[in-house]
Amino acid sequence: MAAIEPPRRSQTDSERRARERYYSASQWTLIWWRFRRHRMAMAGAAVLLTMALLGLFAEFFAPYGPTQRNATYLNGPPQMPMFCDHNGCTLRPFVHGTRTERDPVTLRSRTVPDPEIRNHLQFFVEAPRTRLMGFIPVERRLFGLEGAQLHLWGTDSLGRDIFSRTLYATRTSLSIGVLGVLISFFLALSIGGAAGYFGGAADYAIQRLTEIIRVIPVIPLYMGLAAAMPREWSTTQVYFAMTLILGAVGWPTLARRIRSQLLSIRSEDYVTAARLSGARSSRIIAQHMLPSFTSFIIVDLVISFPYMILAETALSFVGLGLRPPAVSWGVMLQDAQSIRAIEQAPWLFIPAGFVVVAVLAFTVIGDGLRDAADPYAGAR
Repeated sequence: MAAIEPPRRSQTDSERRARERYYSASQWTLIWWRFRRHRMAMAGAAVLLTMALLGLFAEFFAPYGPTQRNATYLNGPPQMPMFCDHNGCTLRPFVHGTRTERDPVTLRSRTVPDPEIRNHLQFFVEAPRTRLMGFIPVERRLFGLEGAQLHLWGTDSLGRDIFSRTLYATRTSLSIGVLGVLISFFLALSIGGAAGYFGGAADYAIQRLTEIIRVIPVIPLYMGLAAAMPREWSTTQVYFAMTLILGAVGWPTLARRIRSQLLSIRSEDYVTAARLSGARSSRIIAQHMLPSFTSFIIVDLVISFPYMILAETALSFVGLGLRPPAVSWGVMLQDAQSIRAIEQAPWLFIPAGFVVVAVLAFTVIGDGLRDAADPYAGAR
């Protein structure tokens, strides 16, 4: 007797609903579905999200403030929590205490671990009152030591905690990158869109302006602007000035690319139909022309983030960008410019690792978005 096959109606219905859901989805929904299948891009997004959260809530995750000092632990090495040492094991993580001794070679005083002292790690410890994100009062930090100070990544020459300063620097550097890219993007979208859509004399004038800005030497420009910034400016004023400068000089390349794309599609039938129906120029550009090369804009926008971050880091590193007491990756790397720092305090280079990780994360996210925004991705 032949076996009776189960009905395939439920499977057919599920496939039909899946097809209907796919064909009725919006463009951004399709992009998100494709992006989720890109594992490297999702990993990069997770890394960047983690860095952004750590920087945004640095007042809670960092055990100390960016300028708080430990005068007894100058250029101190990293202190990693442990569970076991020569005295046995414990269920509570701890770090060894410290003592000061003189280096027999350089005769300099140095801080070394004292294995006979245990300082146990505590969570949600009380701390001086501060404001999370500038307006939420908090009086506790995520972790700290019992009766001592903990420096996971060591300290600098002034005794400031590298881990805490790196979290605050992450917030500054990433925010400068985001704001700088947004400023340059809106400038490029407006200027390049006008040149590509109207053409003629407007296009000629805009292209000449773009060429003038592109040929301006960047380093002398930054040097002149850095010298022009008043020394009495606050950290906030220098921060916003730096962001505006990076955004104001970063738009020409993207503007020219947007212009070339608009020039190639402004004579298409759907653009002509929208113009004949009485649509405004701004609506034609935003609703009909720009979506046709959204993938290009997204990729170019994401790839611009690493350049902004590297520009801020490099300029602050050479003293042309942010300056102390501001904290950014470039400002922190100023302490690692000497051979002595490379030899005796290599942990001062930890912020450079954050720069590399952020740049790589933005790169893989750009690759994932390029594939996800490709209108032919589903056909391959």
